[in-house]
Amino acid sequence: MNDDIPPIDPTDAPLAEPLRRALGERYLQYALSTIMHRALPDARDGLKPVHRRILYAMRELKLSPGGGFRKSAKISGDVMGNYHPHGDAAIYDAMARLAQDFNVRYPLVDGQGNFGNIDGDNPAASRYTEARLTEAAESLLEGLSENAVDFRPNYDGTLSEPVVLPAAFPNLLANGASGIAVGMATNIPPHNLHELIDACLAMIATPDLSDEALVDLVPGPDFPTGGVIVEPRASILEAYRTGRGAFRQRAHWEVEPLNRGAWQIVVTEIPYQVQKSRLIEKLAEVIQTRKVPLLADVRDESADDVRIVLEPRSKNVDPELLMGLLFRNSDLELRFSLNMNVLIDGRTPRVCSLKEVLRAFLDHRRDVLLRRSQHRLDKIDHRLEVLEGFIIAYLNLDRVIDIIRYDEAPRDALMRETWGRSFDRALSEKDYVPPAPGEGELTEVQAEAILNMRLRSLRRLEEIELRKERDDLLKERAELDDLLASERRQWKRIGEELRKVQTQFGKETAIGRRRTRFAEAVQTEDVPLEAMIEREPITVVCSKMGWIRAMKGHVALDGDFKFKDGDEGRFVFHAETTDKIVLFGSNGRFYTLLGANLPGGRGMGEPVRLMIDLPNEAQIVDLFVHRPGGKLIVASSEGDGFVVPADDVLAQTRSGKQVLNLRAGARALICRPVAGDHVAVVGENRKLLVFPLDELPEMTRGKGVRLQKYKDGGLSDLTTITLSEGLSWKDPAGRTRHEGDLAEWLGRRAGAGRMAPRGFPRDNRFT
Repeated sequence: MNDDIPPIDPTDAPLAEPLRRALGERYLQYALSTIMHRALPDARDGLKPVHRRILYAMRELKLSPGGGFRKSAKISGDVMGNYHPHGDAAIYDAMARLAQDFNVRYPLVDGQGNFGNIDGDNPAASRYTEARLTEAAESLLEGLSENAVDFRPNYDGTLSEPVVLPAAFPNLLANGASGIAVGMATNIPPHNLHELIDACLAMIATPDLSDEALVDLVPGPDFPTGGVIVEPRASILEAYRTGRGAFRQRAHWEVEPLNRGAWQIVVTEIPYQVQKSRLIEKLAEVIQTRKVPLLADVRDESADDVRIVLEPRSKNVDPELLMGLLFRNSDLELRFSLNMNVLIDGRTPRVCSLKEVLRAFLDHRRDVLLRRSQHRLDKIDHRLEVLEGFIIAYLNLDRVIDIIRYDEAPRDALMRETWGRSFDRALSEKDYVPPAPGEGELTEVQAEAILNMRLRSLRRLEEIELRKERDDLLKERAELDDLLASERRQWKRIGEELRKVQTQFGKETAIGRRRTRFAEAVQTEDVPLEAMIEREPITVVCSKMGWIRAMKGHVALDGDFKFKDGDEGRFVFHAETTDKIVLFGSNGRFYTLLGANLPGGRGMGEPVRLMIDLPNEAQIVDLFVHRPGGKLIVASSEGDGFVVPADDVLAQTRSGKQVLNLRAGARALICRPVAGDHVAVVGENRKLLVFPLDELPEMTRGKGVRLQKYKDGGLSDLTTITLSEGLSWKDPAGRTRHEGDLAEWLGRRAGAGRMAPRGFPRDNRFT
């Protein structure tokens, strides 16, 4: 053992703590950082930190609305280097969104270049675009140089940034916000600024304004893309009262007449945050899948505005019915969720009502007003002090010049001097008042101001102007004192400022006009899909390899049909375009096809696997027309089965509906309609068993029960019969054979049965 190694000091040992507590504390820190500094907006200015830093950096770059543009790369670089140490791509994306008038109700950035479009195209790279502030952003920043808000050090302590912006209007509700934090999220729609200011003015006049009165002033969101809100007023009131809810919005459309009584529907406004190109794709998919058979075609004729043309299949179609179906099956109608989760005072996340959010904004505006007024008061006091010094200097100009000219320390000499009024300044002797002891002395600020005075100011007119400025400032100071002392005056001033903003961005302006309308939702009756399809006869042809087609009319079933090389026919039957075609797969699933949606019969058809999600390893067991109210028997290769109502096998999706559950290695083998009172089943061992139908359970899904017992092999075929009529089949020569007395084969379900009668087909099939 080496004695030179010093003993370990327990105080130098690393501190240990339980892993659970360590992870909990660190995750909590991460969650709080995400909530406060990234995802949730501040209720006072409605901005997240990245947006606030972008606007502040653009202000520091002097990118005013009336000034020039700067490269977006320069702006995002300054934001990243000075205030927001994250990726420049994320900063540019946030800035680009503030410039998109289809995303932001009152854009805060004036973009020049490609900033994306409503089709979902991304903005051009930051080196190709330029930007500056808008007038709305300028009103959010107004007052920053007047101590209106607190500042804090930036991330590296070299600069300072505002904690919150002064915000001359309720930006949180005007432009909305969305974000996902840890364990919470926010989603706030944009609103009309004119209506919000009306609500603020009403709350100033009546602080305990009811929620009903508030919703009368703010009836609902005002989306940048317009549209129609069809949410009932009671739901809107409850959403604004609780801070949670949803708004049902629809596209705005109108019927455009064409020649000879024809017409088309033109959509001019689409729901908020729906990409137009994606909407067109969805509508085209609706046409292709025949979800809305009344719709024939869709065209995008948009330029700078939105113009989507919808062509009906017939001029006799009801436009309301067509649009009702499209609202149900496409993004022409959406629900915008409301979750008013915001930061109160920049610290506490809380789900707030509409009234609470407006109250937070008004309280913030009052705090800004008090701080700006106090800042102005301090500036006035400083200026009055300087003006008093100037006036003294003008009244004693010769002495001031003498001191400045000959004294080695003029500032100290000016401060030591006792000043009175001079006779050589065209003042009468009666105006002279000798200074009292301790009066007439200059302060350091006054002495410095006198020394810094320019010679051109030494004229008689300057003194008159100084006295006028002093009188004006004294008057303004008295008004500020009254303002700071009276809460009523403060709210009156806030109301005047809000009305000024309302004049600038109100409903009389192009940007302030309400875009989203309100209407009651027209409820369309649930029309069955078959009722919208013209009923026509078809002949369904499906090959052994699964190529399916529908030929017009009822053609002869024994006709000569063409198939691909190496393929042959398997299913041929008559149907109608309104029929539902049911396919049973060897995986035990049922799939549903609509007769009108089958490919035409001119070619070879299409693979049925393109229309449904039938796995490649699964085979087609049966294909038939659905008959409502009927019953089916399904069975597996192991001889398990049950009765299922035909209406319960219809599938609503491409993936089908699982009905027959299968063991490993087993496959679905038989699906037969029920017609009779007994079941006849034959196994691969050629043993026939007949048992009563009521011994089979009726189920909607399951493995079923044992139909016949086998020592080896499995089920071969199954049918249902009427016992009194016996059993019929065709022999290999094509002759019909009949067995009237089935007592020899009659037994209980799950029995082994007896050998089939003489002449029974070698393939063990009843048909």
